[in-house]
Amino acid sequence: MAAHPGARSGATRSRAAGPGATGASAAGIAARVDAVLDEFVTAEIATLRSLSPEVAAAAAPLRELILGGGKRLRPAFGYWGYRGVATGADEAVLRAVSALELLHAFALIHDDVMDAAATRRGAPTLHRQFGERHVAAGWRGDPARFGDSVAVLLGDLCTVWADRLIGTSGVPAAVLLGARREYDEMRIEAVAGQYLDVLHGADGAPGVGTAVQVARFKSASYTVQRPLQFGAALSGAVPPDVVAAYDRFGGAVGEAFQLRDDLLGVYGESAVTGKPVGADLRQGKPTVLAELAFSLAAPAQHRRLDRVYGDPDASDAAIADAAAAITESGARAEAETMISARVSAGLAALGAAPIDPVARDRLSALALACVQRLA
Repeated sequence: MAAHPGARSGATRSRAAGPGATGASAAGIAARVDAVLDEFVTAEIATLRSLSPEVAAAAAPLRELILGGGKRLRPAFGYWGYRGVATGADEAVLRAVSALELLHAFALIHDDVMDAAATRRGAPTLHRQFGERHVAAGWRGDPARFGDSVAVLLGDLCTVWADRLIGTSGVPAAVLLGARREYDEMRIEAVAGQYLDVLHGADGAPGVGTAVQVARFKSASYTVQRPLQFGAALSGAVPPDVVAAYDRFGGAVGEAFQLRDDLLGVYGESAVTGKPVGADLRQGKPTVLAELAFSLAAPAQHRRLDRVYGDPDASDAAIADAAAAITESGARAEAETMISARVSAGLAALGAAPIDPVARDRLSALALACVQRLA
């Protein structure tokens, strides 16, 4: 395959320009991604308006969801994955990795429908917003079903937008064709993980090992591992040892990210996370944290967990008591140990990779930000 302009051997460590350039800090990358998304979404909604004002109006809330929050982790991992192995102009690559944020929006919207979630990023979820519109307008039929239907369609629209942004990014077609493998694998694994999450929430406790597998597919793959590999593939040529290092680093840090998310779901603050604390417990989600707790809990602690697990009407006081039981069981400490072990393993793999040292520093910082975050 022909190399993307600016690609270089993974063994080469120096360059005149690159990650240290203006706009390449973590905040700088996020701001550039926001600018790309702002311009793109604005144009897409205008295009929809030419088809139907009603459709454009329905898509308008996507702007708030996409641009109204988020850490831009996926584009950042993609960008620095590319920068680890390539130099040169990067605007086309930035546009391509920005599409990962649109794919993320799709996942959030569909996940909220499946979880019957009330809030996302501190605001009503899309299916709730459209259910409320239905009620306010006095339309026929079931408001909740209407809201779910519109949200599913808007989630689907985000996947189309993601494909369009990648396709119009300016990355050479031959390079994009090769990079699509990582992008497609990411989407397949995300769907697989989501299905297993739904399945094991219905068929009973899966055990810690299975819960880790679900976390790997549902979160690790599409948050860190595949974005990193997708970004690297946008260089057009990735040395095998870099592929292997990115795989180990991305898998380990991605799992740590999901473990931190599990902990925030029980011990976080809604005002900070933008999601109801205790939702995982009320929904009976087979998270790694929950499976650890059930495996380690003494009988009395087990009963306290059973009182809320899968009970959508569990009170805040009961959730707080269950959280205390999880801590007392040792599951919270074990989850923290698992996070530390995975981050250490990931950073060790990255440290041995023949990539640009500034990119290594940025990826290491992103890894730590993933697991030390409060939201």
